[in-house]
Amino acid sequence: MRQNLIVSAFVAVLAFVPASFAESLSAFQIMEKVDAVDDGDFSELDMEMVLIDKRGKQRKRMLHTFGKDAGEDGKDNQSIMFFLSPADVKNTGFLSYDYDDPNKDDDQWLYLPALKKTKRIASSDKSSSFMGTDFTYADMSKRDISLYDYKLLKEDDVKGQKVWVIEAIAKTEKELKETGYTKSVLFVRQDNFIVSRSVHWVKKGKKLKYMDVKNLEKIDGIWMATEIEMTLKKGKKTQHKTLLRMSNVKFNQNFADDLFSIRSLEKGL
Repeated sequence: MRQNLIVSAFVAVLAFVPASFAESLSAFQIMEKVDAVDDGDFSELDMEMVLIDKRGKQRKRMLHTFGKDAGEDGKDNQSIMFFLSPADVKNTGFLSYDYDDPNKDDDQWLYLPALKKTKRIASSDKSSSFMGTDFTYADMSKRDISLYDYKLLKEDDVKGQKVWVIEAIAKTEKELKETGYTKSVLFVRQDNFIVSRSVHWVKKGKKLKYMDVKNLEKIDGIWMATEIEMTLKKGKKTQHKTLLRMSNVKFNQNFADDLFSIRSLEKGL
């Protein structure tokens, strides 16, 4: 599950998979293909973040984000996002380094302009809410697929597309504590290996989170989720929702060498 719930959207469609081949794939082999899907290099986009409470009241935020493949083999990922509005979050920044090495903890930093301070996100804090949304700090990083046990539950249809339904459970207590999820069920499209829907069992409060890709577009040959919804429920009652809308998506951009740095994070756009 190396794909994170925001950046996971930058995925390229693979060639059509023959039925006989698809049927022979194990749950882990499917997840290997999910992990290998091209997410595009050197991306830039605008993001609208809508927070919706249980009464339907909305708060909107605007962000600008950048991402790139990093490391000697290009398997690491770096991303940085800047909050543009409203005033209470303007100039807040978030920087993330996702390492391909499962033995190396990912690095995350949050810049708080009111305090003029950059905070490094500790592993023990990664299961907490990211900026009041229904995404956690762990959701903002790719999860290493080798850290999970997978089980193919069944095949199904989601919005007219055939999917595999796969259960994912963390192998270690460390991973469980970092994500805050005791179990996840992923709906993987069979035509392109994109996770189009997921359900997460939240340990704290015994709640469920539902991620749904509301809109998927092909941009510069890359499949990209341009609208993602995360819903937090307890029982049948919706407690909160977060809606992400991506626009002005561009790939293969030229970035300054020091863009993905704490100095850049604190300087802002």
